[in-house]
Amino acid sequence: MTPTPEILPGAEPWSSAGGPSAALVLHGFTGNPHSMRGVAQAMADAGFTVELPLLPGHGTTVEDMMETTFDDWSAAARSAYQELAARSDQVVVVGLSMGGALAAWLAIHEQDIAGIVCINASVSVPEPLRAMAQELLDAGEVVAPGIGSDIADPDATELAYPETPLAPLLSLMAAADEFGGQLDRVTCPTLVITSSNDHVVPPENSDQLAAAVSGPVERVTLERSYHVATLDYDKDEVIERTVDFARKVTSG
Repeated sequence: MTPTPEILPGAEPWSSAGGPSAALVLHGFTGNPHSMRGVAQAMADAGFTVELPLLPGHGTTVEDMMETTFDDWSAAARSAYQELAARSDQVVVVGLSMGGALAAWLAIHEQDIAGIVCINASVSVPEPLRAMAQELLDAGEVVAPGIGSDIADPDATELAYPETPLAPLLSLMAAADEFGGQLDRVTCPTLVITSSNDHVVPPENSDQLAAAVSGPVERVTLERSYHVATLDYDKDEVIERTVDFARKVTSG
């Protein structure tokens, strides 16, 4: 039996008991709860019950992640949501990058979500990028250079894998093709937060998301931060707007 890899210090899942309204907070691809801990803590400070899970294959080793796909991450996110919803009156889902994609995916499949916050969410893939990833995999490569820590602030660093596993990446791309065509099924309020200078997810993803969902949409544009905005110069604005939105959509 293969031993379970140890979780990297700082990548641990986190939870906080609070009031009847809750928040599920989701990290991004090759990242872990480290990037979202500030958001989760702020939601807890605002009185929300909070769950910040560690998604399968993340926060340990790249080799561990190579065995996982979008089906594993979405199943874990859905299980965390359903468990949280069972003991809460209302749930808001907040996600960064792939976490934002998972928030949208959950809102497609779970109609009782109070609202979602999508921070630099990945909901579509440029075809040249997909082709390049597939070519590398076909050539026998299993990893590409890492995508973590795209941050403008030189004093901030994201705890993320130094490499990007290609097969899991392609599974994320395939999933985006599928759920990207179903975004009109998102009827809950949606807050879309976008870094105008994102070197990982093109900002046009946010435009696509905002245009496709059927519920009310609020938008925030960040001019000083790169992809990992939750750790960057605009992190306080991200937190403030997220908490305000969550309070508003759960106040009824």
